[in-house]
Amino acid sequence: MHLVDANVLIEAKNRYYAFDIAPGFWAWLEQGHRTGKLISIDAVRDELVQGDDELAEWARGRRDFFLPIDQLTVQRFRPLSDWARHQNYRQSALNEFSSDRADFLLIAHAIGHGDTVITNEQPSPQAQKRVKIPDACAGMGEATADIFTVLRETGAALHLVDSAETEPRAETRAPTIPGLD
Repeated sequence: MHLVDANVLIEAKNRYYAFDIAPGFWAWLEQGHRTGKLISIDAVRDELVQGDDELAEWARGRRDFFLPIDQLTVQRFRPLSDWARHQNYRQSALNEFSSDRADFLLIAHAIGHGDTVITNEQPSPQAQKRVKIPDACAGMGEATADIFTVLRETGAALHLVDSAETEPRAETRAPTIPGLD
């Protein structure tokens, strides 16, 4: 299972997979969710719905894409906090990490369920000012990946509509996703 970080969705909406130019990306997310391969958590949804844009609307309309915190996740809070305390982070970084509900809960969920976190964050193992998702996941033995790696791993192919057509051809209406079928 792949667990989607908020920054993946925000960057996609703001940059390379905006709703108006890359609807196939959003269809890929939905198809991945329907096949049980892509999810996120309520804390990520909470971040997204604070906005007043297409992404907030998308998140509001896909409640089942975002899972609540469960007992397996809660059981990972202490080990994750202990790991962070035993690193070389400043106290302010530890405070921010434990109060950054989405990142902390996303990592705890990944640990509890053995999920791979999809994030745009880059590892920074020597950092002292901020606990980053890839570093915490690595420290806890969980995998991370960027969105492009996951798109490739799943065989996603996002097709363009021929400029002479007003509607996509039947074969290009949804992305082809062999790895998510």
